[in-house]
Amino acid sequence: MATNNEAPLGSTENPIKFKDQDFETLQAECLKSGVLFSDPTFPAEQKSIGTPEDPDPKKAIQWKRPKEISKNAVFVEDTTATTDICQGQLGNCWLLAALSCLTAHPSLFMKVVPPNQSLSDRYAGIFHFKFWQYGEWVEVVVDDRLPVREGRLLFSYSRTRNEFWSALVEKAYAKLIGSYGSLKGGNISEGMEDFTGGIARSLEISSRTPRVLWRSLAAALSRGSLLSCFIQAKSASDIGKVTGEGLIKGHAYAITDADKLTKPSDEILLLRLRNPWGFIEYCGPWSDKGKEWENVDPTEKERIEVKCVEDGEFWISAEDFSNLFDVVELCSVNPDSYDEESTPASWAITEHEGCWLPGSSAGGSRKYNKTFWKNPQYTLVLKEKDENEDEDDDDDVGDDGEDGDDEMEDPTVTPDPKKRAEKQKQKVKRCTVLVELLQKNRRQRDKLNFLHIAFHIYKVPSENTCLDRSFFMKNRPACRSGKYKGQRGVWRKMRLDPGTYVIVVSTYRPNIPGEFFVRTFSKIGNTLETQDFACTSSFSQVMTAPVSSKDQERVEMTFDKQAGLDDRLNVKDIMKLFNSVLEKDYHLPLETCRELIFGEDTKGRCALSREQAGTLLASVRNLQSIFSQFDEDSSGSMSRFELSSALQAVGFQCDNKVVELLSERFTSGELDMPFHGFLSCVTRLRKLFALYESETSQEVKDRGINSVSIKHAQLCTDPGPEQAFHFLLVSIRSGCFSF
Repeated sequence: MATNNEAPLGSTENPIKFKDQDFETLQAECLKSGVLFSDPTFPAEQKSIGTPEDPDPKKAIQWKRPKEISKNAVFVEDTTATTDICQGQLGNCWLLAALSCLTAHPSLFMKVVPPNQSLSDRYAGIFHFKFWQYGEWVEVVVDDRLPVREGRLLFSYSRTRNEFWSALVEKAYAKLIGSYGSLKGGNISEGMEDFTGGIARSLEISSRTPRVLWRSLAAALSRGSLLSCFIQAKSASDIGKVTGEGLIKGHAYAITDADKLTKPSDEILLLRLRNPWGFIEYCGPWSDKGKEWENVDPTEKERIEVKCVEDGEFWISAEDFSNLFDVVELCSVNPDSYDEESTPASWAITEHEGCWLPGSSAGGSRKYNKTFWKNPQYTLVLKEKDENEDEDDDDDVGDDGEDGDDEMEDPTVTPDPKKRAEKQKQKVKRCTVLVELLQKNRRQRDKLNFLHIAFHIYKVPSENTCLDRSFFMKNRPACRSGKYKGQRGVWRKMRLDPGTYVIVVSTYRPNIPGEFFVRTFSKIGNTLETQDFACTSSFSQVMTAPVSSKDQERVEMTFDKQAGLDDRLNVKDIMKLFNSVLEKDYHLPLETCRELIFGEDTKGRCALSREQAGTLLASVRNLQSIFSQFDEDSSGSMSRFELSSALQAVGFQCDNKVVELLSERFTSGELDMPFHGFLSCVTRLRKLFALYESETSQEVKDRGINSVSIKHAQLCTDPGPEQAFHFLLVSIRSGCFSF
């Protein structure tokens, strides 16, 4: 917990220490010992490369420190520039293009690359960098041993060959993600967001005229946004092909500047781009060697820094840019940077982390109408209307979209700009909100494993409304992110009427596990909350059913034959009794029977009296009857998606987090829950609510059942207060209530 004088943990001033490594402490230890730092958490081994080892001995990888590679090695030579970065033998142009963009913004650059790092002053072979990760800034420490093949850096390198800051940033990011191989392939927006903490979005170049596009990009650059672009590859075989103009398909370029040249009869709008490879440049009009420069005044050429050098950087006219490129990626640390003519406003950011659990909260898209409603839900309350309506053509007003938006995105299809233009005509004064959904930890070794994700926004009549299946069967979304996309993040900036909304985040197919991060930017006064509510129980009223005469007769007969001198049955005999009256698919294992017994008032004994056995058998019968309503194929198990509905039928109203934990605890990772697992859920909940009712501290009781259960769980397991964030996280998983 930060003190009054400390910045919040996770801020750029007080970042999370990745792998619990503190840069200053480690640097001081190395300087004191005189031994250069060697990072044990990201060793100089093949596993850090993350790709199969080349069998050719000539291509063996060595790990060397900068001064072992170049005698004149420096961390930064003079100043950082876009041409400092060249791509090595790794398909991570998306990352290096984002890094090239970053060098054009010194204040942002220093957030990622802290100053006062050197290969001479206080040199200890250790460096540190900071990256944004899902709402928090993380500091990553690395040693300066870099992979080398045949005397040259294997991956990112400087054009001058003796500057090493970019290679070390790349190594730190590889450590954060898992390995160098994990950086293969990606979307430029990933890198831009992780370098700034901002919001990245895509802009279809064809949606604007060249002049309007240039004006928008120039404004975004002046406001500190990071920009990049690429030519859409039509197929996998198309990626990497060089066009007649010297441009590479499916390759990320950084947009580093916008300028214009004024002539007596014309005005030339220009954009400066950079290929992170450091070579292969555009060769059309206004390129480095373009004849158009011959008629430009030398002072103008000097002003915009025209260089006839093969460094990957070049100028291109706005007209040719619009004709040759397909998509621009923009990343801004402030939503106002998207509005070309808007006045800066006060924005509030709200963030939540969550997960999709198979059989519980991974409900899939709307086409899976039986389970869509089980996806995580967040309440969005919009009260503050925009003060001024700007002319940002990229905002969408609320609409119920088309059913086709629930399909997966076809990357070869370009969205129709006419549809967007029609929406602009509907604008009225509304609440502006930007929603972004990111999936977490989907880079695995040398391949991407992104899920197809999307979000839907529904208008609801009031706050604290948990939407069930019937709601989604009758209502259409007010807005959505669009088609399901297989990339790290999807976002949308919208104008919605004031009111209460629910955001549903989902994967395209159900039962796909994953973690996610959702955040909203909205004007001050608007809020985003999780769809949680107080847990309640009416179990006793639901379960008050008398034992049948036939079952009572079976109980009496069993007790007469098997009961001990105290007229009680032990757990094994109780199991035989219950299973003798239940169908085979509903038979109970010994452990479940033990839980049932300890759910009763047995004074700590694992045995039941005649009266207790009869009452409990009646309850089990009743629970079986309820369970069978959700056992669609009469197999003795039900879908985990039905757990919350089944618990409601029993009399328990549980929030989503509780249901998720119960589902994980009592299904052993399976997609279906057996009857005995359902009994365990109910028994555990009965005990928890009983603890709540017996709580003597009114102050604790007034805080609700979660607080009471946490208190009792702490007495059992003695976790730290910060660990007791949810009563089931402690009590259900620990089994601390004598079960």
